[in-house]
Amino acid sequence: MDKASKETLGEALPREMARVRDRVMPAYIGLKGDAGRVALVMMRGSLDQAAKAMAEGDIASMIAAYEDLRSYDT
Repeated sequence: MDKASKETLGEALPREMARVRDRVMPAYIGLKGDAGRVALVMMRGSLDQAAKAMAEGDIASMIAAYEDLRSYDT
């Protein structure tokens, strides 16, 4: 088994949150027009939902948040 298959949701979700916050969002900050702004608003909402799910220990919401965050790319 590789490392990724042994990673827990409690490890994977914060890692994915950091990826979106530190790598994906900065790529959208410099975009001109509404597309970049809309994407940033969506990402902030996704990060808020992920943080809320973690704080509440809501596993189903954590899984949904993880999958949502994985959909963001540069």
